[in-house]
Order: sequence, then structure tokens, then C-alpha cells
Amino acid sequence: MRICIIGTGYVGLVTGACLAEMGNDVICVDQDTDKIALLKAGQIPIYEPGLKDLIERNSEQKRLFFTTDFKEGISKSLLCFICVGTPEDSDGSADLSSVLAVASQIGDCINEYKIIVDKSTVPVGTAEDVRSIIAQRLDARGLESLEFDIVSNPEFLKEGNAIQDYMRPERVIIGTDNVRTAEIFKELYSPFIRTSNNPILVMNIRSAELTKYASNAFLATKVSFINELAILCDKLGADIEHVREGMGTDSRIGPRFLLAGPGFGGSCFPKDIRALIATSNKLGHNLEICEATSRVNQRQKRYVAKKILDYYKDENLREVVIAVWGLTFKPKTDDVRESPALDIIEILIEHGVKIRAFDPQGINNAKRILGDRVIYAEDSYAALEGANGLAIITEWNLFKSPDLNRIYSLMKTPVIFDSRNILNPEEVRAHGFTYFSIGRG
Repeated sequence: MRICIIGTGYVGLVTGACLAEMGNDVICVDQDTDKIALLKAGQIPIYEPGLKDLIERNSEQKRLFFTTDFKEGISKSLLCFICVGTPEDSDGSADLSSVLAVASQIGDCINEYKIIVDKSTVPVGTAEDVRSIIAQRLDARGLESLEFDIVSNPEFLKEGNAIQDYMRPERVIIGTDNVRTAEIFKELYSPFIRTSNNPILVMNIRSAELTKYASNAFLATKVSFINELAILCDKLGADIEHVREGMGTDSRIGPRFLLAGPGFGGSCFPKDIRALIATSNKLGHNLEICEATSRVNQRQKRYVAKKILDYYKDENLREVVIAVWGLTFKPKTDDVRESPALDIIEILIEHGVKIRAFDPQGINNAKRILGDRVIYAEDSYAALEGANGLAIITEWNLFKSPDLNRIYSLMKTPVIFDSRNILNPEEVRAHGFTYFSIGRG
């Protein structure tokens, strides 16, 4: 099929590359000339394992193209995926200005039947707004009889595992009111689910739009729930790891998203849960569980920072140096948006603590937020030199089996704050460290 991807951010690049990998002809359009020049040169503006190779291969084989020419991309394609950003607005709702601007551009240039696909995460009712804007633009051009369809096709990509998620989806959701369009999408996605037999679910558009938000809100709730229990475990002397195992082996609950930590972050969970709350509030309905989930997440970050500050309460905090391992909100990405690490660092800095930080991929993005208030180390061990404590905030693999003897020799004070519970407490303490975890007593 001939496909246009509008927007070359995280979702757009992954979607375009994976669809091209299945033999489709894909044109990726973006108004950012620098980004398009970078992509044409074989470079990508984000870090996602496997994505660069996928883009290079499909570009070389002439299935994947990049351009700033919006009209060219639309005119050559049957399916037009809107993959632009929907950042948080001042009231917590999703800012749809980019999505609606794209809809207006589409209405100004199409001259034949097209299927317009909302791939961006958008509130319920957005497809109707997109349809209305395109219809208005066509009417202004005297093309009011030109047919087009709108589809909601939400993405369910995990940063760090996005290629696998797209190539082997657990389910594909198609929101459409047109049987013919549904069949086209079944054909498009059939190669992705052929071996797994996972479902392609066709539903009405509003249900598809809501499913994306509902899924993220539920997963965020699981994270906040286990984090609340972790604090209780610290107070009771119970072990959250044992509690998690006991819960997770119940098939009704499952083990995923039950790892205690410093809270969730990233571009999806925090923003999406606030957008869902904002949508509900406009209708006079309070999503009390979602509101609690968001509050608990903010408290969890403060809880980790307080553990650190409490340990040094009898010292001059301006003389305390904390090494921080991890700046991204999760491993295998360079994304620091709403990262718990940055919030925890901000609290420590406010109290005068000096920070030496390392992250395998996220330093450049973190610098744009933290600036020169933090010392950035070249590697994980360099961050430890003369430190009064080590705070592990992101669970990168290279932090999971460190050289404890080397760490001990580099630090001024052998104290570890393991906010991801990735180290073995008995082993760490046997090496002479004072060790703090989350919810392990």
C-alpha cells in the first residue's frame, strides 16, 4: 500500500519504518527541514534500539522516503497517518493544535479518496473534529462531494521495545464506521499478526480513542499501587519483592508493572492520565482512581528524595555529593520527559546537594533541563569519585551487576540508595555498604 506518515517524531518514525519493512511504500513528511535532512543522511533524532537499522535498510531499498513536501506525500498515498505531537495544554488536556492544523492541510490538498488515520494519542471526539475540518476545507474548494474516511488507530508502543511491539502487536485496534475501511486495515496489519494470531479489533471510533487512554491509565494505576504498598512495606518491615511475587502469580493480576520504584514518567503515562482526567472533568465526572494515581506518583518521587535527604540530615547538605545513575525515565531510551530522576535531582539541588550524574543515552537531553547545575560523568564509575552516596534511579542493565569493590574504593561514603531494587541487599551490605531500597524493609 502507499502510505504517508505526517510527523517524524517517535511514533511517526517507528510506524513508518515498520510499515515499510512489510513491503509498503511509505513517505514520511515533516515541516522540520533540519530533521528531514538528518533522516535523509541516515541519522535519526531519537534513540530506539533497532530503529536506525530499519530506517537505513528500507531507505536503501526505496520503500521509505523523507520529505518536507506535504502535498507530495498526501497525493501519492491512500492512507495518511497523523503522527504529530499532542503535548499537554495548560489545563491538563491534550493540545490538539498540531493535529487540527494537519487536518486543515489535508483538506486543502486532497483531490481523491483518502483514509485519514489518527495515530497520535488524542481525546475522544478528535476524529469528529478532524472530519469536520477536512469537510469544511473541501467545501471551501467546491469539493464537498469528495469522499474520505477517518480512522482511529491508536499506538501501543513501549519506548525501548517499540520495534518488537509494532512488528508483533498483542492487538491492533481499528476505530472506524466503514466496513470497507476496516477490511483495508485488516489487510494492512495481517502480516504483523500472521504468526501470533493476535486479534485485530474493529470498534467504533470513540471506543478506539478511549481505549488508548484507558490502557495507559490502568497500567499507571498498577505502578502507583505497588509503590504505595512499597512505602507500607518499609514501615511494616515487609518485603515488597515477596509481596509482588505473591500478587503477580495470581492470573487475575499478573506480574507486569508491579515493580516498586521511584514512580512512572515518560511521554505517555503522566500526560495521558492528566488528559483523561481533564476530559472527564469537562463532562462533570471525577475519575477518582486516576486522580489518586497521579498524586501517588508525585509522592513517590518525593519519597525517594526524602530517603536520601533524611540520611544526611545531620550534615551540611552543601557538602554532600550524590552520584546518580540514570537520567531517562526508563532504560533503552534517551527520553527524559517527566523522568523521576530529574524530579528527584531537582529536590536534592533545592536542598543544596551536589549531583554527579551518568546515563548511557540521556545526558544530552537532561542537559537541556538541568543545565550546568549538575556535573555529568563520562561513565558510571566516574560519577562515583568522592561521592557521599549513590542513587540508582533508572534500571539500565549495566547498573545491575556493578563492581562493588570498585564502587567502595571510589566513594567517600559507601551508601547506596537503590530506588529500583536491582541490587542484592545481602551482597551489597556484605561489601560494607549502607543500603536503602524501596519497600524491602
